[in-house]
Amino acid sequence: MKHKKLSLTLLAAVVVAGAAALWLFNTPDSPFDRVSSATSASSADLIQRGEYVARLSDCVACHSTAGSAPFSGGLAMATPVGKIYTTNITPDDDSGIGRYSLADFDRAVRHGVARDGHRLYPAMPFPSYQKLSDQDIAALYAFMMHGVKPASRSNTPSEIPWPLNMRWPLALWRAAFAAGEPWRENDEQNAAWNRGAYLVEGPGHCGSCHTPRGLAFNEKALDASSPDYLAGALLDGWYAPSLRNDANSGFSRWSEEDVVTFLKTGRNQHGVVFGSMTDAFNNSTQFMHDSDLRAIAHYLKSLPPGSNNAGPRWQYPTQTSQPQLSDHPGSQIYTARCSSCHGADGRGQAPWIPPLAGATSLQVDPASAINVVLNGSARVVSQGIPDAYRMPPYRKQLSDRQTADVLNFIRSAWGNQGEKTDAGAVKAMREKTDPASSEVIILQMR
Repeated sequence: MKHKKLSLTLLAAVVVAGAAALWLFNTPDSPFDRVSSATSASSADLIQRGEYVARLSDCVACHSTAGSAPFSGGLAMATPVGKIYTTNITPDDDSGIGRYSLADFDRAVRHGVARDGHRLYPAMPFPSYQKLSDQDIAALYAFMMHGVKPASRSNTPSEIPWPLNMRWPLALWRAAFAAGEPWRENDEQNAAWNRGAYLVEGPGHCGSCHTPRGLAFNEKALDASSPDYLAGALLDGWYAPSLRNDANSGFSRWSEEDVVTFLKTGRNQHGVVFGSMTDAFNNSTQFMHDSDLRAIAHYLKSLPPGSNNAGPRWQYPTQTSQPQLSDHPGSQIYTARCSSCHGADGRGQAPWIPPLAGATSLQVDPASAINVVLNGSARVVSQGIPDAYRMPPYRKQLSDRQTADVLNFIRSAWGNQGEKTDAGAVKAMREKTDPASSEVIILQMR
């Protein structure tokens, strides 16, 4: 009797293990499973539409490096457990995706599963791309296969150590944090709102940087139904601010036109793109249709304050309310190093040199402010023309203590409400970052 019970227990365990294995290694279904690469459409119009989808999705910024063939991969991306490198997504048969069918491509982009069945790291923003429409997937595939030249470039293995580099647990990760469906319209909203929501939540994958992450490095929300969505997040040495209407950390003082101008030209009366947003502007947002930019702005300005909203609304102080800061240890550094561009009053020279008074990056986590003072800003390239003004790096001119002092001055002057930072935080940032390149870097799509 005991042997029979043991046998039944073992059988049950085998069945459960087998079912779990089938689930873990199951290839997701695709609406294109019956469409072969030979019969999938590839008209000139579809390829052109796919090129625009690639711009919306900013594929080139991650899958290209300066001086390399477009989409041939090799960009290093930091993760909490080690570096990974973006892959070759040109239509090369051996090192790229040349052997991918449309269904294979769909599974990689929307489900995070490669052609050979291995799971992709969520640095590939498939949690957002899963909202891409079938039409946009088909167009993107047509462009990648027929509008991009094959490039033979072997993929660089990740630097994540074993056993953390095992891929099968990513199936569980996706089931827990990214088991969604293609985007659907909200019947209670107008056409502009719906288009903006699709672009922001889907191809634009704005939440990948601007939404706070959980303990499993998952985005805490994937759409505006949660106050965490686009509420601001620290990622890879930069703090991506809230894209909601937060009083100090978000867009409350921006109009829809301000948002459009920022995405189209890289600057407006409130600020200039810097950090990771420079890549997004240089390679993606400036190429979007005006109607899409307006849809994005309309959607973002509809969002209420999010989970990181805090503090009274910023306003420039009057003379009587302005605290005396002349004795602050960072005051003289600011006067000597910063005031000639940003002004003694912190108002800058918009739209070319941004104001520091009221700047979102100065009210929140100090990471971005520390990073840009130490390392400067990359070149903003608008319509093929690099900007004439860029923030220079001060890592060689200012010590950790001096950098903290000048930032604490700026973050408390002109009504700014940023918390203090210290030399230790500056030192840590200095050790893990490098100066921004002063070269003009333009990544080509073709």
